[in-house]
Formats: sequence, structure tokens, C-alpha cells
Amino acid sequence: MITRTVIKNPRTTRGDLVNDLQRAGTKVTKPTISNTLRRQGLKSCSARRVPLLKPVHVQAHLKFAREHLDDPEEDWENVIWSDETKIKLFGKNSTRCVWRTKNAELHPKNTIPTVKHGGGNIMLWGCFSAKGPGRLIRVKERMNGAMYHEILSENLLPSARALKMWLGLSA
Repeated sequence: MITRTVIKNPRTTRGDLVNDLQRAGTKVTKPTISNTLRRQGLKSCSARRVPLLKPVHVQAHLKFAREHLDDPEEDWENVIWSDETKIKLFGKNSTRCVWRTKNAELHPKNTIPTVKHGGGNIMLWGCFSAKGPGRLIRVKERMNGAMYHEILSENLLPSARALKMWLGLSA
């Protein structure tokens, strides 16, 4: 019952399991729960934070990966990647523990979806390529399409030039 419950809901705590078993008439301790789950190959780990993606996004990522699977390594030297991230200024990001088997850290049940916007933090935008890092800037306003376009126009091309990337650019 313990293993089945945890596999169905990896975020179940030892306390929840002790209470469930107590209601069913069985008295066990938290260490007994831990030992039982470890014998079944499960371990308590921090849940991985992963971007919140809709199924359409996952399919688009897979399509892109399949289309470029056999691209020569040299082609990737002409690609510049960019992303933005949020850094929490105060406190800590709450950690949730999950019971999982080895190599199952990215299974959706074992992850915490994240979003890129919120309060009490700073936003950063940066880019990089196979040739090294590009610019890293602080985003001072709420990110929207116009803001993102402005960031790209002011920072992506100068980064590509600084990295001496072949983009058909004049110096």
C-alpha cells in the first residue's frame, strides 16, 4: 500500500502515509516508511523545477529536435540561443520533496512546473553560442512582446558580432 500510494502521488509525505496507515489500524513510524520505500528503490529527492509547457510546446520541441538530429556540428556554431530567467531576491524558493526511483527526476509527477514572471525578483535576459556567452542584461519592466523585440534588437546582434559569428554581418 505504501509503495502504491507513493507511485501514484510522489509528493506524498511520510506523515501522510503514517496517518493513512493509522486510520487503517496499522501503527508505523516515519523511519519505517522511509526504509520500506528505499527497499523498493524509491528515494526522497527535491522535485526538479521545469518550465511549464503545454502539450503543443512539447510537440514543437520534439519536432525541432527530430528535424535537426543529424545536423553537422559546424552548423551549430552559427546558432545563438537566448532566454530569460527570474532570480528570487528574498527568501528561498520552496523545496518540495518527492519519492522517486533513480533516473526518474524529469517524470512530470516528480517535477514542479515554473513560470517566468512574478514579483519579488529580478529578470535577466542573456544569450550564448558555441563560441561563448553573449550579453546578459537586467529586464527592468514586465516582459511583453514589444519589450522582448527591443531586447533582441539592442542586444542579440551586438552579441553575435562580439562573438564573431558568421551571420553575413558586416563589422
